Amino acid sequence: MLQCFHVWRHVCRIAEGKRCWFPNKDMAQLLGDLRFFTSASDVGQLGFCHAEVAFVGRSNVGKSSMLNAIAQQKQLARVSKTPGRTRLINIFVTGIDRWVVDLPGYGFASGPVAERLSWRTMIEGYLTGRKSLRLIFILVDAEVGPTKLDIQMIDWLRDMDLPYRVVATKTDRVKPSKQASQRKAVAAKLGLQSGDIAWVSAVKGAGIAEFRREVTGILES
Repeated sequence: MLQCFHVWRHVCRIAEGKRCWFPNKDMAQLLGDLRFFTSASDVGQLGFCHAEVAFVGRSNVGKSSMLNAIAQQKQLARVSKTPGRTRLINIFVTGIDRWVVDLPGYGFASGPVAERLSWRTMIEGYLTGRKSLRLIFILVDAEVGPTKLDIQMIDWLRDMDLPYRVVATKTDRVKPSKQASQRKAVAAKLGLQSGDIAWVSAVKGAGIAEFRREVTGILES
């Protein structure tokens, strides 16, 4: 319960205490205007923005598909058949200085050990070095459940007192009869309640409209 409160405490203090998860539907067009802006290998290369959210997760958890789904664009973020192809901090911009940030995946990234360690430094440097970062969306596979690496990432976010929200992806791979129980199981493994995690499918569109409004509300804060 304490861990659950930790998550929602951060959520509720976004926008100076205003609860802004579900704005009016027409505001969600903000994400429809997303476009690629720049890539960086170090947080120090990034300039000012008014508000930003970041997506992080395992290399094959479906971050690119999720970004395409919430933007309602098929090729905004490149979907690769080879996990670990995202190796930079990729910035997408919309509105006036609103950023959606795609971070390199962890777990299956290819390359020398030294290079993989540099990616970890890059990710951690970004997450701790952006004052305009409103929320970190950590994606987990709904069918597989949270892995050891997912749990380590969430524990690190908690230790660093960084605001985050768990998003379960690929929910279409969970049988309809198992949806409720699997959502509860995924949440429980993270010390959360089922309602504390977003439950979405980029393929079927389940939960995407609500999630788009959620992200938009944060960027509008």
